[in-house]
Amino acid sequence: MATRRQLGTVHAAALIVASMVGTGIFTTTGVLLSSLRSPPLVLAVWALAGLLALCGAAVYAELGAMMPRAGGEYVYISRAFGPAMGFLSGWIALIVGFAAPTAAGALAFGRYLHAVAPGVPPKGAALVLLGVLTAVHMADVRFGARLQTALTGLVVALAVGFVAVSLGSGRGDWSRLGGGSGVVAAGGGGALATAGALAVGLVYVSYAYSGWNAAAYIAGELHDPARTIPRALALGTGLVTALYLALNATFLWSAPAAALRGQVEVAHASALALFGVAGAAWLSLLVALAVAGCVSALLMSGPRVSVAMAEDGLFFGALGRTNRRGAPTLAVGLQGALALVAAATTAFDPILVYVGFTLALNAAATVLAAFVLRRREPTAERPHRAFGWPASGLLFLALSAFMIVLSIRERPVEVAAGLVTVLAGAAAYRFWRR
Repeated sequence: MATRRQLGTVHAAALIVASMVGTGIFTTTGVLLSSLRSPPLVLAVWALAGLLALCGAAVYAELGAMMPRAGGEYVYISRAFGPAMGFLSGWIALIVGFAAPTAAGALAFGRYLHAVAPGVPPKGAALVLLGVLTAVHMADVRFGARLQTALTGLVVALAVGFVAVSLGSGRGDWSRLGGGSGVVAAGGGGALATAGALAVGLVYVSYAYSGWNAAAYIAGELHDPARTIPRALALGTGLVTALYLALNATFLWSAPAAALRGQVEVAHASALALFGVAGAAWLSLLVALAVAGCVSALLMSGPRVSVAMAEDGLFFGALGRTNRRGAPTLAVGLQGALALVAAATTAFDPILVYVGFTLALNAAATVLAAFVLRRREPTAERPHRAFGWPASGLLFLALSAFMIVLSIRERPVEVAAGLVTVLAGAAAYRFWRR
């Protein structure tokens, strides 16, 4: 059944916001404080990652309007570099970009729900959430999109409310945002160690920003994609960047850095300092809702990569079929099944650097594809051109290279896992072509 264009700018922007506002914003700052030891540097890393996301969104807007198909990076890289590189991109998106973060989000949902209701087993809650949301998105695109939009609106309203109530309480201290004892990095001090710590911090934060490109994955289901994609990318990414900076300023304002340093549940620690046990419980419920919305968004956008690959004959043909309500049932079921296996067998913490590093490779290759297509196909129809070109693309590539190169030095184990994933994709492509 042909794909129907039944989603608009609000749906696409809500998908972006929900894909981004998940586990990262509520878990990353405490880890950053352990290595950077400076609230101003922590805020600077969050702002720099926001700039990176906005530059990437500017380039993706051009590519999405130029090639309004479902599939995101797979479509763009295939056109620029050929089917083998396109397959690798789709493989990374399926395994690292969606299945692993979907599982991580479900596990975080279980942990935060357990904080509110100790009788609920965290892993059991994670598996139930995955089962329910997979069933929803297997059934109906429009119902799934409406659920997504409602969850996103609620999460944004509650996050803004938390910032407003926290600042209104007057219980924090603005001087906490200005101190710090300097960067602590593996291998001692020096400029290179400092740069390495900042690069790894940027990888951590980039995980929290991942999802800014979500609208590209459902381009084939959007009304007037040449207008909808750029608007949704700019609106969703800009809104989340502002929200992230406000939330992090609130976290750092609420309690001394020493109380937040190393805390995975940094949002819970912040609320505990401001409002006590009851306030922390309410915030944990907010985080659980946000993470549920993120899991839903990943289950909505991710399967479109499998659909595009199946349509091009690079994956099982059945994955490209949709039901009478427009949902790619088997593709959603595949991602849900992979996430269920991952959630049942792994923990949340090891995923951060692995996902951030590998997705940085994929996004950098996509932006590079825009440069290749500009040179190779200068007369191709481009209904929308990237804002700030070529500076936006060059800045994205420079920041990505900074993250990738220094992450290899700082976190070789996680980087090796990412490279093994890429090599496994190359082997899978050779097997499939045979």
